[in-house]
Amino acid sequence: MTTQARGGQQRVWRPAWPCPTRGVLGIHRVGTGDPTYKVDDAGRVWRGIRTPEGPTTLVVEARTDLGEITGHAWGPGAEWVLDGLPALLGADDDVSDFEPRHPVLTELWRRYQHLRVGRSARVWEALVPAVLGQLVTGQEAHAGFRMLVFRYGERAPGPGESRKLWIQPDARAVAGVPSWEWLRMHVDPARSRTLVAAARVADALERTVGLEHAEAERRLRTLPGIGEWTAAEIRQRAHGDPDAVSFGDYHVAKDVGWALTGTPFDDEQMRAYLEPWRPHRGRIPTMIALGGLQRPRRGARMAPRTHLPAKVTRYP
Repeated sequence: MTTQARGGQQRVWRPAWPCPTRGVLGIHRVGTGDPTYKVDDAGRVWRGIRTPEGPTTLVVEARTDLGEITGHAWGPGAEWVLDGLPALLGADDDVSDFEPRHPVLTELWRRYQHLRVGRSARVWEALVPAVLGQLVTGQEAHAGFRMLVFRYGERAPGPGESRKLWIQPDARAVAGVPSWEWLRMHVDPARSRTLVAAARVADALERTVGLEHAEAERRLRTLPGIGEWTAAEIRQRAHGDPDAVSFGDYHVAKDVGWALTGTPFDDEQMRAYLEPWRPHRGRIPTMIALGGLQRPRRGARMAPRTHLPAKVTRYP
């Protein structure tokens, strides 16, 4: 139930398990400098979200002593985002048939058993940072996202504005970005073409929410430039798919192999190894990353490219 509160709307939700709000919502953070995601001194998570009803500020506060979570929202989409708060925090994620099946995973599951895969139901919001992250370093991807938000996004409504919270640009704004502006944001033509093509069918992409996960992946991958890795990144966030694995990632397969067998995997080895955990395969890399079980980084690393012009603009 939502109620009016402090100029916005409020919802108090009591989950059936000890929901780690910051752990669940952290997947939506695009690097430490993400202007659409902030954590305040009280541990509350602030997000700027573009809902079907319009731009919205959401703040989520966990009261572990009371076993409840409070969401406050401001802006045209306040009611929409609060209606979806339980799903965003993983209420629809069923872990009842998940079996760790490995000593390392048994210990990790003991530590992270309350973590759930949430569903934001915002495909465009998940697609933009995923495409910007294709075949580049995290540093480069995060910088490109920040510049795109600052130049073509908008301030979040209500108290989000005073907290310097932003909302990423909508599909129409992205479709209108000139080619030279993409280069100034350090986004190469391959990724910018994918974003512009996706922007033209953004409404259809949003309709993949609620489909069976396999069908959602199939439809996402019909778009040029959206491959297995990108579709998985979107499904993990927008669709709440616990089986989505980021095959093709620079580190994931190597880390999973090293953590579970002592030998880094390639993608096909990881695919075969994770098959017994279907439809929960995506939980395995997530727990391994949370547990800090990455392989030692002794080899060559992906380096940021230097041939594209880039100028980071500072915004208040």
